[in-house]
Amino acid sequence: MVESKDPLVVGRVNQARILPQRLLQLLMLFLFLCFTFPVASIYMIKHFGFQSLAPAPVNPSLQPCNNEESNNLEPWIKIPSKMLHTMSDKELFWRASLASRIKEYPCKSVPKIAFMFLTKGQLPFAPLWERFFKGQQGLYSIYIHSLPPFRADYPPSSVFYKRHIPSQVAEWGEISITDAERRLVANALLDISNEWFVLLSESCIPLYNFSIIYNYIMRSKHSFVSAFDDPGPHGRGRYNDNMEPEVNITQWRKGSQWFEVNRKLALYIVEDTKFYPKFAEFCKPACYADEHYFASMLTIQAANILANRSITWVDWSRGGAHPVMFGKADITEELMKRMLEGDMCSYNDRNTSMCYLFARKFAPSALEPLLLLAPKYLGF
Repeated sequence: MVESKDPLVVGRVNQARILPQRLLQLLMLFLFLCFTFPVASIYMIKHFGFQSLAPAPVNPSLQPCNNEESNNLEPWIKIPSKMLHTMSDKELFWRASLASRIKEYPCKSVPKIAFMFLTKGQLPFAPLWERFFKGQQGLYSIYIHSLPPFRADYPPSSVFYKRHIPSQVAEWGEISITDAERRLVANALLDISNEWFVLLSESCIPLYNFSIIYNYIMRSKHSFVSAFDDPGPHGRGRYNDNMEPEVNITQWRKGSQWFEVNRKLALYIVEDTKFYPKFAEFCKPACYADEHYFASMLTIQAANILANRSITWVDWSRGGAHPVMFGKADITEELMKRMLEGDMCSYNDRNTSMCYLFARKFAPSALEPLLLLAPKYLGF
């Protein structure tokens, strides 16, 4: 009878006996671990302290705005420490076009004016500008675009020391002049504190002290871009039908290249890939892009923001393609009064006789008499 038993039945009986023994062993091991782990943890905390078991704290990369030591945006936005970078124009414009869509700063910040100098070489009126900027640190930034391979030699004490941006050749009447101006704006946009952008030449001088100019620009509801419809041969006569459909003749404007724009308009200038190619291809001498590109493009983009006038005084009384150049003998008290009191204009929808903040065109020889008359007429 034993030999006749089914071997499958015997195997099941033996397996049934082994299975409870294994379950019992696993249960005992689990209970052992549950007991020993808390005991070991209590022992380590008692002898080594809780901090040794906790992960090391991680310091945030962005410091909170209420930090007493943080009174500007540097912990949030890193301003380029060097003006001479290696970015191409395409890379620079892309970087400069990045902008926050929230108008209010997350931290305390003082808005600045970016003074952008388009020059051939050295600034002949640097001593006058040095006096103008004295004591105004933190309210302005300076950017200089000069013709390569010029190398400036301003001393470390100068406000112009190491303020040159990477430059390229810019020829009068060519699109390269407009490129240089856009390059200046793009570099200035890298500093998030710059709110207003003033384009100046090497022959420009300020007509008031810094405080008056700063408040005039800061309080204005408009940006000072000259843009008008000239029906004559030097206005609409320069229009090319190939500008359509981006720019039609009713939108064609002319104006001075020396402008002041706020940050919104500055972003329009650097991010534009719609209008600029048309001007680069179809506005060539005797069409001058620097007289038409900014005036037309900004009128199309934001006409309601433009004051439709320049704040840089010039004298066209002698005619020709260029304004009057004033030398040493021309700098008289009569000229100073004429620049300061000559016109009436609109400022924040009210009439005013204070129309110009800067003036040109001055020869290097004018520096000495300007320095002598500046305290009496310019206020510095």
